[in-house]
Amino acid sequence: MRFSAFISVLRSVGPVVIGISLGFTLSLLSVNWTEEACYVDGKEGEDVTLGQDGLLKGARKPNSISTLNDVESEEDFEPRIVPYKQVQQSAPKKVFRAKYISTELGMRERLFVGVLTSKNTINTLGVAVNRTISHHLDSVIFFTGMRNRKVPHGMFVVSHGDERLIWNMFQTIRYILDHYINEYDWFYFVQDDTYTEADRIKALVDHLSMDRELYMGSPEEFIGGEMEGKYCYGGFGYLLSRTLLLRLQPFLENCRNDILSARPDEWLGRCIIDYANTNCVSEYEGLQYHHYELGKNADPSKEQSEHFKRALTVHPVSDPDQMYRLHRYFTEIELQKTYDEIAKLQVEIKNVSVAAFEGNRSAQWPVGINPPFEPKSRFEVLKWEYFTEEEIYSCIDGSPKCELCGIDRMDVADVIDTAIGELNKKYKPILHLKKQQLINGYRRFDPIRGMEYTLDLQLEVVNQKGHSRSITKRVHLVRPLSQIEIIPMPYVTEATRVHIIIPLTLQDRSYVDHFLEVFASNAFETSENTILTFLFIYDPVEAQQVNQNDIFASVKSQINTYERKYPTVKIPWISVKTETPSQIKFMDIISKKHPVDTLFFLGSVNTNINSEFLNRCRMNSINNWQVFFPIHFQDYNPDVAYHNQPHPTTVDLVKDAGHFDRRSFEESCFYNSDYMATRTRMVADVQENEDILETMDIYDMFVKYSGLHVFRAIEPALHQQYRYQACNPRLSEDIYHRCVQSNLESLGSRSQLAMLLFEQEQGNST
Repeated sequence: MRFSAFISVLRSVGPVVIGISLGFTLSLLSVNWTEEACYVDGKEGEDVTLGQDGLLKGARKPNSISTLNDVESEEDFEPRIVPYKQVQQSAPKKVFRAKYISTELGMRERLFVGVLTSKNTINTLGVAVNRTISHHLDSVIFFTGMRNRKVPHGMFVVSHGDERLIWNMFQTIRYILDHYINEYDWFYFVQDDTYTEADRIKALVDHLSMDRELYMGSPEEFIGGEMEGKYCYGGFGYLLSRTLLLRLQPFLENCRNDILSARPDEWLGRCIIDYANTNCVSEYEGLQYHHYELGKNADPSKEQSEHFKRALTVHPVSDPDQMYRLHRYFTEIELQKTYDEIAKLQVEIKNVSVAAFEGNRSAQWPVGINPPFEPKSRFEVLKWEYFTEEEIYSCIDGSPKCELCGIDRMDVADVIDTAIGELNKKYKPILHLKKQQLINGYRRFDPIRGMEYTLDLQLEVVNQKGHSRSITKRVHLVRPLSQIEIIPMPYVTEATRVHIIIPLTLQDRSYVDHFLEVFASNAFETSENTILTFLFIYDPVEAQQVNQNDIFASVKSQINTYERKYPTVKIPWISVKTETPSQIKFMDIISKKHPVDTLFFLGSVNTNINSEFLNRCRMNSINNWQVFFPIHFQDYNPDVAYHNQPHPTTVDLVKDAGHFDRRSFEESCFYNSDYMATRTRMVADVQENEDILETMDIYDMFVKYSGLHVFRAIEPALHQQYRYQACNPRLSEDIYHRCVQSNLESLGSRSQLAMLLFEQEQGNST
């Protein structure tokens, strides 16, 4: 019984026991057994089996740790604690970002022009060269040995301090390698007795590859004929590539020491041939360097050869008058080419438009003028005015008919003459047309195109045989708004320091605190490149009491406070005594205290000035070229704009908060040299009438006497608080009227003023 029970238990657990036993057996058979190293008193056993790599082979004891050098016991192992040290992050490097994309991308200008002049000719021929090419080229620098005490205005002159011609040529090349080699691709050198057609030189280099070692000009044999190769004759100018100058740079000192020559162009040619293995060429890849040798006392207007008309340079020029005549001649040639190209394009546009979907209607008329205005609703339809040669049927006073007079009569007469002239151009010599009368005339002003005319003309037509006949012809004409002209602007930079002049009178003291607070945050704290100067204007009575009761004592105290707060800032001030404050009078005083290259911003104490505006002041004021009169944004009277509402702390540039005050001309940016030159031109008129200094402002002075571009534009970054201006009746009538109008328009918008009047009438009626 017991045996049978044992057998039944064995049957149930037997497979499990056999499986476990078989598993242990198989695992033991898969292990390579070896003897373990024994440690007796810290000594290793001798029977240790090593593998091929010198490490122990066999099974490891559980939880044992082995090393490459020694096998330590478990009891000898001690863990090593590595202390945590915080990684100190170094200050990140400040990434330099260029101000202009061209600088960051390494883009270079195309052409540099160096004019070789002298002390005796820089004020004559040098000035003539500058006036004929500087407006067409980006960079023109004059190189001379000794310079005059008085340098011509508007010219960049580099003086080497020595009259030796070879030395000056060497110094010129070295100066360019030091300062301009990384900024330009091509370098053009010319003498001051050579006329250069600037646009043709620019067109030539635009078709040349910048990576060529090119020496281009008028090839000449060396004197004596012993030297192989040819150099470029300096009289006709020559082009050097940047690649060629870079190759020549290491050997320039050798050229100065080893090459002897009497002429600078020969010296440079020998240096280029010896060390750069490059000869002068007049033709490269189908492009020709055309030049023309001018005869003595030659008249450019009588030169009719094709070789002369194609010339890039003309040499020699004897005097400035001849230089100007050459410039006029070549300008007329280029202008006629432009007109011919325009006429050709117009014909092509007409021919191509025939194949368009709408036929000839697809081409706008006249070609090149904007298409007519398209009204979006019946309220935008433009109105035509009917007129005859004596009367017009749309009058200012609302009358149905009035006499055609003044500028309107001149306009109609000019349009009729133009129409007759164009008809004769079209039909001559077969027909000749004469005006008999204007039957009907229509005109309308298109804000996109200009003034449009439709004329019904009764004409007398005479053929070649003398037979005449009267016909009626309808013509259409357009007087464009303006002729679009691209004006080349000289290079300007945003690094110029601006001298800000703020005139102060007794009434302006209350605005100084806010002005200094805003200016400090915008300029002092940002290290803006500016100098702020206050001009204290006293009348004679206030000037006598300045020691006992200085009306500007509080302002001077505020200036001292800000100078202590910002140690690097100095705020100078100037005191002026006058009965009639005049911009010209106190600018005469300020101008004498500053260098000629000073950039002034003449502002007012209630104007908020920031760096955005100062940069535009720098960019829009160009020495000997342009002055800038910004149109500031003027806040409306807060009592009108925010009637029965709380006044906001900050005012946005929206139409209900203010407007751009086109009547104000008190802010201006200009260079001291331009002011001094303009002031000199008005000396004769001042001697005849001294009151002109009090009745004229800076704007009128520049417009009347300067000859500069007077740039006037709205300036959203120039924000002015509301203030009632005290208009000076001693100023001219126009200036006084502008001041009164500015005060009236600054009260509020039409809708705001209308609402006030409506509320007032409602109050009176009740």
